[in-house]
Amino acid sequence: MKIKFLLSSLFFLILITSKAQDAFELNRRNGFKDIKLGSSIDSVKGAILKKEFKEKDEFEAKLYEVNHADYKTIGEVDVKNLQLMTYKYLVYKIIVSTSKDPRVMKALEKSYGKATYVVRTTSYNWKAENLSLTFRAHKNKIELIYRSYPVLRKMAEDKGKKIEEIAEDF
Repeated sequence: MKIKFLLSSLFFLILITSKAQDAFELNRRNGFKDIKLGSSIDSVKGAILKKEFKEKDEFEAKLYEVNHADYKTIGEVDVKNLQLMTYKYLVYKIIVSTSKDPRVMKALEKSYGKATYVVRTTSYNWKAENLSLTFRAHKNKIELIYRSYPVLRKMAEDKGKKIEEIAEDF
């Protein structure tokens, strides 16, 4: 009886530790290649402003397209498109579109562990303390979406400040 308890406890401990290491790796990398979430857009090679827009119909954001040799492939897989979204010049979202290749998912699972499948969005997700990564397969491409929690929290804080300013103006 004690042996079963010890073995199940050991298995549970190994499972928790491996999940923590995977989240640690996602947090450590914090983005795609050398493009880091939360960094200034000025630090990204080949970033070209494509348009300004309102995120969630509220926040002034900018969409950039990146065209640089460093970001053309992931191993042997071609990167079709690389887009960045910024809020106050800080990168909060990275969208990487690649050729459809099963090696991409295998590499992600090797780096970050098993993903959580979300039925509603038909996507796979990895979450860490400061970011999330979403894998979505389309007919002819794969889309990887990195999101920065600290910059998204900053948006929410700024929204709260605007509401406070309006409330104080009565």
